[in-house]
Amino acid sequence: MTDRLLYGTTAKTFHWVIVALLAVQYPIGWLMPDLHRGQTPGAAMTFHVSFGIIILILIVLRLIWRLTHPVAPESSLPPWQRLSSEVLHWMLYFFVLATTVSGWLFASFRGWSVSFLYLVPLPMLASDNAAAGKAMDGLHQAAEWSLLVLIGLHIAAALTHLLIYRDRVMHRMLPK
Repeated sequence: MTDRLLYGTTAKTFHWVIVALLAVQYPIGWLMPDLHRGQTPGAAMTFHVSFGIIILILIVLRLIWRLTHPVAPESSLPPWQRLSSEVLHWMLYFFVLATTVSGWLFASFRGWSVSFLYLVPLPMLASDNAAAGKAMDGLHQAAEWSLLVLIGLHIAAALTHLLIYRDRVMHRMLPK
């Protein structure tokens, strides 16, 4: 398998759709009301969980795509930038997965019945357990803040390449 020099349409589509979903997902998560044990999740929780499931599916597909369609690192970058870019990208994958799965587990441990866009009931990944729910809530929050920091670093690096270095690194992922 030969490494490509540029990202293809599929990789770019996965990237930008996930970006758009995360841009919607974070505000929904922050603005929805706190739910306590025994309460029924409303529209905000249903959409938050539904978008989380979509993001989970897309990040798994994106990861499979990346592994089967590798793109060569930008050769003009110094070794430390190539390494830090690679590490940051793998951390982004990990924390998107950790955030979505921990959120689903949190809902499961809380015993909430949630559906995918009001169409299909979602299977619960665990049984009702108050202590585990509280612990998973903490993990979910830690994962979402870690992901947000990593996204910020990713955006800062992209803007640095675009506006300061003025190289073509960011153009590899921009839509044509």
